[in-house]
Amino acid sequence: MASTSAHSEGAELGRFLRARRTQTSPEHVGLTVGVGIRRTPGLRREELATLAGISIDYYVRLERGKETRPSPSVLDSLARALHMDDQEHQHLRELAARAARYAPGPPPAPSRTVRPHLRLLLDSLRPNPAYVISRSMDMLAWNPGGLALYAGLEDWPAKHRNLARYLFLHPVAHELFPDWDRQITGCVARLRAVAGTAPDAPDLTNLVGELLLKSPDFARLWERYEVTGRKPAQKIFHHPRVGTVTLTSQSMHLEGTPGQRIGVYTAEPGTPDHDAMTLLDMTASVAAPSQQLPYTSP
Repeated sequence: MASTSAHSEGAELGRFLRARRTQTSPEHVGLTVGVGIRRTPGLRREELATLAGISIDYYVRLERGKETRPSPSVLDSLARALHMDDQEHQHLRELAARAARYAPGPPPAPSRTVRPHLRLLLDSLRPNPAYVISRSMDMLAWNPGGLALYAGLEDWPAKHRNLARYLFLHPVAHELFPDWDRQITGCVARLRAVAGTAPDAPDLTNLVGELLLKSPDFARLWERYEVTGRKPAQKIFHHPRVGTVTLTSQSMHLEGTPGQRIGVYTAEPGTPDHDAMTLLDMTASVAAPSQQLPYTSP
């Protein structure tokens, strides 16, 4: 079992390196490309190995998942050669550390329980839309505006409410976000980063498997293996209930939880955006009086 697990983790490390290599142009790293057709997208293996100062045979073993214990200096050299940013570099280190640990089996899905004081916190944030999501973007708890902001999400059963699933599979999502392409790119990058360090976890594999089957857009972005997802400070919503509204978003990790995060949207008091946000909270409360207190999905 340990050998099989190690090979799986090494394969994930190799997939990440291959994705970054094929998406890095020779010109970007200062190489001069000669005349003729290049059959390899991005860098060739031997080019990357030379830039990183390692043997081509060793790099091939890394990319094929057969080498699972690269030294920190090798990882740093590869990151520099591929011009990785800090987040990508850290992800590379985490993949290598996991490959070296020989995990005995897939970890269980984390608990979906949201602590009572967090539900009270959501209610205290009204009229600001707020919610708690899992590491795989399942919506676990929310206040009225937090659910209503994602128009149409309330029509899905509680256990089905997931922000990644919403972005790719709900027909309203395209209309809600004018920058839908940017939203889905950041979404996949975040899932890739999490799945890279827990590739066998059922909460992630089930979601990714579903989206790969149902969404060509998700499959295309997943193949790119980007892990740098920078969220815009502000998001524009074309909301069917309150019109166009621009809100500032903030996401924070919740200490002492299994990867849960709280998401909050705000607007400057006295502005039309704040008025629209307040209206959304009020109408959502009237539409779902049984959810005056934040609801926690079972």
